[in-house]
Amino acid sequence: MYKRQEYTQTLIPAQNWNAVWESNFEPVIIDGCSVRAPFHSQPTGVEYDIVIEPKMSFGTAHHETTALMISYLLKTDVRGKNVLDMGCGTAVLAILAGMKGAENVTAIDIDEWPVKNAIENARNNNLPHIEVIMGGAEQLGAKMYDVILANINRNVLLADIPAYTKVLNNNGTLFMSGFYKEDLEMISNAAFDNGLEFVSFETKNNWTSAQYFKK
Repeated sequence: MYKRQEYTQTLIPAQNWNAVWESNFEPVIIDGCSVRAPFHSQPTGVEYDIVIEPKMSFGTAHHETTALMISYLLKTDVRGKNVLDMGCGTAVLAILAGMKGAENVTAIDIDEWPVKNAIENARNNNLPHIEVIMGGAEQLGAKMYDVILANINRNVLLADIPAYTKVLNNNGTLFMSGFYKEDLEMISNAAFDNGLEFVSFETKNNWTSAQYFKK
């Protein structure tokens, strides 16, 4: 015998949903770097001011992993270097690398919407030369990088560390995030197995970012 299902329906008054979204979206400032939407006022006293139209892409710096990666990147000299942003989302990391003087910046994401969003954000931050590619690690070819930023998730990182290592120059740095502190040993073991040396890690609310070096 089937149990009768009961449903309720509520009519939501018409609202300006864009205004509602804007009212709940706050700018982020990390160590002298601001990440904000176009409708926010430009802050004072910051060295890097990144304007992001997040839409449906990940990477507004509100999540711990993005904030950790920004913090790492701010402490890294990328002037004149080739930088790769894997799982770029909004391309906030690629944009920051470009602002810090990276010579060539490539941003890759597996989804069509973030790719379109990344191109738009790069252009709006006066960095149209950032190359944005749709796909995953299979898109990595012969081009080599000095700095690789991969903010994705544990399983993708574990699967793709060999591909990252292959395109990382000697004396290059790999930053990874998107995993919990308890996953750090697993990530580090995989990095070691691929010839990378552990340098450091940072955590925020148990989310973790780690830095590795290739001799």
